[in-house]
Amino acid sequence: MSCARLSRLPFLYGALALALAAPLPAAAGAANLLTNGDFSQGSASAPQAWRPDAWLNSPRASSFQWTAAGGKPAELTIRNLKPNDARWVQTLKLGPGWYRASVEARAENVGPNGAGASLCLLDDNAGSAELRGSTSWQKLTLYFKVEAPGADLEIALRLGGFSRLNTGTAFFRNARVVLMAGSPSPGAAVFDLAALRRQRAPVPVGRPWSLVAVFAALAVAGAVGWRLLTALSDGPGEAKPG
Repeated sequence: MSCARLSRLPFLYGALALALAAPLPAAAGAANLLTNGDFSQGSASAPQAWRPDAWLNSPRASSFQWTAAGGKPAELTIRNLKPNDARWVQTLKLGPGWYRASVEARAENVGPNGAGASLCLLDDNAGSAELRGSTSWQKLTLYFKVEAPGADLEIALRLGGFSRLNTGTAFFRNARVVLMAGSPSPGAAVFDLAALRRQRAPVPVGRPWSLVAVFAALAVAGAVGWRLLTALSDGPGEAKPG
């Protein structure tokens, strides 16, 4: 081995060490956890792993379309002919960590008052920004945290929302869910899935000892009522004639 090659070794080792020590950007090169996130796979009118769903399940209210034309990114479309909450949905099982969900979307004649075209976690009250009116393609992003041991959730590409029905057409392409290398940047809108679900769970009113006291009082009241009823039924009847 020549002296010239030996002299370059410390530099090469140092560069390699710096590259390995440098932090990776969040979700850089991470695998897409959605099945068929680019909508390229399917048969007939059904894209693989995605299912249509709506509050009003009628073709007169909403129509769903999958387009996989050659040479162009495949798209999923929702067209609400009547005010509705309609969505393309995929179920995911995720382990603990921070996640970034994203999709490219555009809106066409979407009403100004109801919920617009969005990306959301169905039933978890977590969603991206919404598109209304008629727009060009825009990227919608949603950050969320899953705590141990993990969670089942439904990713929805949506037009309309709960009690916020809407009309118009929404187009979606290139959907992704990736596990991030760290937490989102400060200022990003994030959702803690466990906290959202705790808020939805019914909570008993009062403290545990107060619940015990209530049950004890009901038991005492029942016993007293039973004794009174027994005493009345065993009381003296009408006097017989002598």
